[in-house]
Amino acid sequence: MTKTILITGTSSGYGKATAEHFLSHGWNVVATMRRPDPSLFAESDHLRVLPLDVTSPDSIASLFEAAGPIDVLVNNAGLGGVGAFEAMPMSLIRQLFETNTIGVMAMCKAVIPQMRERRSGAIVNVTSSVALGEFPLAAAYTATKQAIEGFSASLAHELGYFGIRMKLVEPGYAPTTRFGANAIVPFSELLPGDYADFAKPILVAFAKPAMTTKESDVAEAIWQAVHDTVNRLRFPAGADAVALAQAH
Repeated sequence: MTKTILITGTSSGYGKATAEHFLSHGWNVVATMRRPDPSLFAESDHLRVLPLDVTSPDSIASLFEAAGPIDVLVNNAGLGGVGAFEAMPMSLIRQLFETNTIGVMAMCKAVIPQMRERRSGAIVNVTSSVALGEFPLAAAYTATKQAIEGFSASLAHELGYFGIRMKLVEPGYAPTTRFGANAIVPFSELLPGDYADFAKPILVAFAKPAMTTKESDVAEAIWQAVHDTVNRLRFPAGADAVALAQAH
């Protein structure tokens, strides 16, 4: 029987690559995004593109009504936010948490009842390699992802009792994604003058990273997480994330 995977944030980057990866392996894919655009994908009888705003309870409820039974949920949608913490407005910090943390929790809460009743299913929460090391100029963003790491590690025990598998995929730095473009406030606006000297070497390092992550690395890690049979929780994705995980 063909399984169904629901993936959030599929308009670009990791989410789009993951949707295409699972489609190529014959899965039914529910690809969600804030503004649905089926033309982003090749036509497929196995694909549905549905609207979703993870910060809206009504949007989440409508999605699950339309989607029907889900075997795997991948929480990938997220916002970027990099800059000096001092310069970040609290409104921006709240937006980051609403999407990256509360939105993920809300999606989990919405899908758990059907998985618990069936005593099967998997939830994959996509965090970041910021959870594997100390990254300057990413304090609030790191907090949103660290929160999901702790949340998932604890929830794994509750859900495991009902045969539901919880997984974390931790992508590294991917220059080819829209991470910068997805930032609510441009990085340049979050670096006040006093921080310029501090930030300079960090920006130079970011411009020439020794190792990076590709979208396909994350899609493959999610595939591995979904098919894991040894109760492994964390799956670093990308050469840089794998190196960080091994260093810990």
